[in-house]
Amino acid sequence: MADKHEFAIAASELDAGGKAFSFAIRAGWMREALQETHVQTGVDDGTLELRLSRSGDDVVVRGSMRADLIVPCARCLEPASVVIREPLSALFVPDAAMRETRAGDDDGDLSPDQDDVIPYDGDTVVLDSLVRDELLLGIPMIPLCSEGCTGISPRSDEQPAEASIDPRLRPLLRLKKSTS
Repeated sequence: MADKHEFAIAASELDAGGKAFSFAIRAGWMREALQETHVQTGVDDGTLELRLSRSGDDVVVRGSMRADLIVPCARCLEPASVVIREPLSALFVPDAAMRETRAGDDDGDLSPDQDDVIPYDGDTVVLDSLVRDELLLGIPMIPLCSEGCTGISPRSDEQPAEASIDPRLRPLLRLKKSTS
């Protein structure tokens, strides 16, 4: 991804009362962020509506996002349009405070109460990774191009029915044809 962050907010702009932010999730940014996946972007930009508030050095993020994506259908692999509507909620903690907390652990891993905490540099809250992750997590497990999708046909139209039958069963097919 690019060095420039798309969704960055200076922590100095925030206070305990909170501040609302609205961003366009540009289709170009989504293409770049999702380039290593099978996900494509729709033609329109998405929207990101947030409210950020500060509690000491920690930053609380709440809001929602909406975006149109195109993914392969789980049945036929044709393009399937998916509308992502996801709520967002995250806690950003200065990286220095996270390192202090981890220093007491033998293995340096996060404790279970810290697994939903995102580190930031203390000056700027960067939401790019959070937005990318939420886009991917918002995709249904089994996306479909339509509810009536029959999936990939097991045999192509060029193959006659008789050619796709196990050769050991061809005498039965001839018997069936002769009796009908």
